[in-house]
Amino acid sequence: MGCVHGKCCSRYPSSSDGDSRDHPEAGHIASKHILTQRSLEAIPIPSHNLTLQYSVLTQRGYYPDSPDKENQDSYCIKTQIQGNPNIHFFGVFDGHGIYGAECSNFVKDRLIEILANDPTLLNDPVQAYNSAFLRTNSELHSSKIDDSMSGTTAISVLVIGDTIYVANVGDSRAVIAVKNGNRVIAENLSNDQTPFRKDERERVKLCGARVLSVDQVEGYKDPNMQEWDDEESQGGDPPRLWVQNGMYPGTAFTRSVGDSTAETIGVIADPEVSTVKLMPNHPFFVVASDGVFEFLSSQAVVDMVARYSDPRDACAAIAGESYKLWLEHENRTDDITIIIVHIKESSNPGAGATDGTAEVSRKSVSSRTRKESSHSSAPSGSEIYRSVRSEFSDQQLSVNRSPAIIVPSPSHRKPFELDGG
Repeated sequence: MGCVHGKCCSRYPSSSDGDSRDHPEAGHIASKHILTQRSLEAIPIPSHNLTLQYSVLTQRGYYPDSPDKENQDSYCIKTQIQGNPNIHFFGVFDGHGIYGAECSNFVKDRLIEILANDPTLLNDPVQAYNSAFLRTNSELHSSKIDDSMSGTTAISVLVIGDTIYVANVGDSRAVIAVKNGNRVIAENLSNDQTPFRKDERERVKLCGARVLSVDQVEGYKDPNMQEWDDEESQGGDPPRLWVQNGMYPGTAFTRSVGDSTAETIGVIADPEVSTVKLMPNHPFFVVASDGVFEFLSSQAVVDMVARYSDPRDACAAIAGESYKLWLEHENRTDDITIIIVHIKESSNPGAGATDGTAEVSRKSVSSRTRKESSHSSAPSGSEIYRSVRSEFSDQQLSVNRSPAIIVPSPSHRKPFELDGG
């Protein structure tokens, strides 16, 4: 959820899709997936006998009044940061505004570069994260990109041994699955930074922001009403940020990288960083843009991931369901980007680390991390959700065709099976 017409007040941004991947030692498993055109990739964490098996999908949104609008989402997957086989990075960047794609791509490149070159990364990952975000924001302001009314949100997961550090700026989200008996529970690794949050709402007000929905700004509702229940009950008219005497910027988030105009009323690039130690009951985590979470809850996303043993199938199913739900509620869709990372016990035990991360203890993660199907809504095997001139991130498609996200048939699903382990 962004500004009045999407992410900010520029209705039909000109943008470009982008991704950043650096997998010098990532293994490719089997052939490319028929839908995502990706190999299933895996990277070891030798310090804790773990393997991260992952996939990513980015789907351009559909804007009927701007059919040539490109994908403003970008992502970065970088393995073996600082040459360390136990440090890996997964990030999703959701650009907004006229120059949202430029902002998104700038940030996904510079953030990881700054982080990777920080000599204090291993000693103090939280401080390194904070410094990297603030420096990236400053460099974006100083760059040739006009970020006065454009910027990007950023959600990223830094894996160091058996500990993950999650940094969030904006309203994209990271979620981890937690096995609990015969169920798998979704646990948010980040907290959306929007005016729905009272702490964020009060913070930006102190910086001079007016917090009002569009209906309030236009006089249809009482502007003195300053209590909002939650994003789901509010529907399509969320609280937004406005300057005191103007009808801009209209952002529905309270933190971002860029957005220099919104910065004057309290929109900041300071990340909220959470730390989670990976445990045997953590089978996977998900990093995704709010194009996924606009109409799907964290639990629904986790339930859908659990239905497929191959994360590429899960990526396609979630993108398809998200796309369908967007069109059920609105006449457009947002860009959709999702990274799914399975956490498995390594098949090559004994490859220890020599870089200082090995002393962090961790119980072995069962390689049989599996999940049951859940009650949440899932698409049937025959459903096909078509997008207008959409493209996967690394696949060039003919502009004369409308490629489809095809949800794998239930007969081909191989879900996780839960056991007591």
